[in-house]
Amino acid sequence: MAFRRTLAAATLALTTACATTSQVKPVPVATTEAPAPAPAPVAETKKERDLRETFAQAVAAFDAGDYAKAEEGFREVVAKAPQSLNAQFNLGVIAERQGRPADAQAAYEKVRFLEPGHVPTLLNLGRLYRVQEKYEEAIALYEAGLKVKGREHEASLLNNLTVAYRLAGKHEQAEATARRVLARHPDDAEAYKNLALVYYDQGKYRLAELVLANARKLDEKDPGIYNNLGMIYLKLEDRPRALAQFQKAVSLDERFAPGYLNLGAMALAWRDYAGAERSFSKAVELEPGSSEAWLYYAYALDGQKGRDAKKGLAAGEAFEKVLSLRAEQPEALCGAGWAYAVERAGWDKAEGFLQRCKDLGSTSAQDKQLIDSKLQGIAAMRKSGQPEAAPEEKAPHPAAVGGSGSMLDKVSDEAAPQEGAPAEGAAPAEGGVAAPVDGAAASPEQSGPAAEPPAETPKAE
Repeated sequence: MAFRRTLAAATLALTTACATTSQVKPVPVATTEAPAPAPAPVAETKKERDLRETFAQAVAAFDAGDYAKAEEGFREVVAKAPQSLNAQFNLGVIAERQGRPADAQAAYEKVRFLEPGHVPTLLNLGRLYRVQEKYEEAIALYEAGLKVKGREHEASLLNNLTVAYRLAGKHEQAEATARRVLARHPDDAEAYKNLALVYYDQGKYRLAELVLANARKLDEKDPGIYNNLGMIYLKLEDRPRALAQFQKAVSLDERFAPGYLNLGAMALAWRDYAGAERSFSKAVELEPGSSEAWLYYAYALDGQKGRDAKKGLAAGEAFEKVLSLRAEQPEALCGAGWAYAVERAGWDKAEGFLQRCKDLGSTSAQDKQLIDSKLQGIAAMRKSGQPEAAPEEKAPHPAAVGGSGSMLDKVSDEAAPQEGAPAEGAAPAEGGVAAPVDGAAASPEQSGPAAEPPAETPKAE
């Protein structure tokens, strides 16, 4: 079937954990946004107390996973105190958590307009650009941030700039930027991680392994380091050792998405579709805005449709999620058609997606014939009132990296976007997580709202 060819061509890439990441948590309020202290203490007004309480309640709601309530609270703060960078920034964090990248970007742009050198915003916005493969935009963003007075040597920005250079294929600039960080901060583990990934991209696996050993000495609890070691061992065809590293990564941080992506990729390579489903379901839970995670999750579900037609329908829904994040993505478009074709309940959607797949310029003449045959078969089944027969074989799935597959160049962004430095008080971003974590060794992502009053600006972690 056409989908078989599509999957065979789209080899699954494992994800590296970037050395740097962005803010995925709310930012606590810092004092940089507040005016200079008055000569004598000034009593807090009722309005200020009310805003502080509203802000605190929104942070608590965020921590409890009630994003709707948290968003409502932060919007109220922004409406009454437009100068609150923390509240506006946290609206961006919430949008990211909910898989609304466009809304997140809009929120971050507002903060950047008010304060061009706001590091947490630069990190998160840069990560969004990188996820969209807008590497030049990310590079320009970080370079602009470094030109802001007082930010010339900001390690988180430099680390993320390293990641952006690397993803853009500018390895010479990436290596020079990583070394620039180490020259000033010799104990910066993120810089070592980023430098290792530069060597990894150039096929210098043993050198990358050696550099990561230095990073591990500095931070033995960083899951991104083990994730990236796993990527190296896959390239060296030592799969048992690679698997152990990925497992170590998620054991250190159960929210480390790159590790789950790579475990899922290895499961797909072994045709363990149920195991792949478990790993990728965790990945999409952690990264609802990742089209790659949803695509591989769909592959895992599709691989089980021969025994359970409902898995095929679920795969179709997952492919549709990919399309909501990346319109007209070929593999998702064709995959949805073949997945929905498994059962009568999905025929209406299958016909539409298969026709769109057929109209793609990249669809071969042979695949078009297969699509025509499937459409004719569905029509015949409708006419006879008989159920569609279950597929005789499963569509092949992409091979995991390490063999002939390609790598899902993702930073441990959460490791890569750092990829952005986190705001003060915020928990570290995927500390360099993502299949392989690609990304600059920057500060952690912010995962939640800022923790203090609206009037102050959050500090970067």
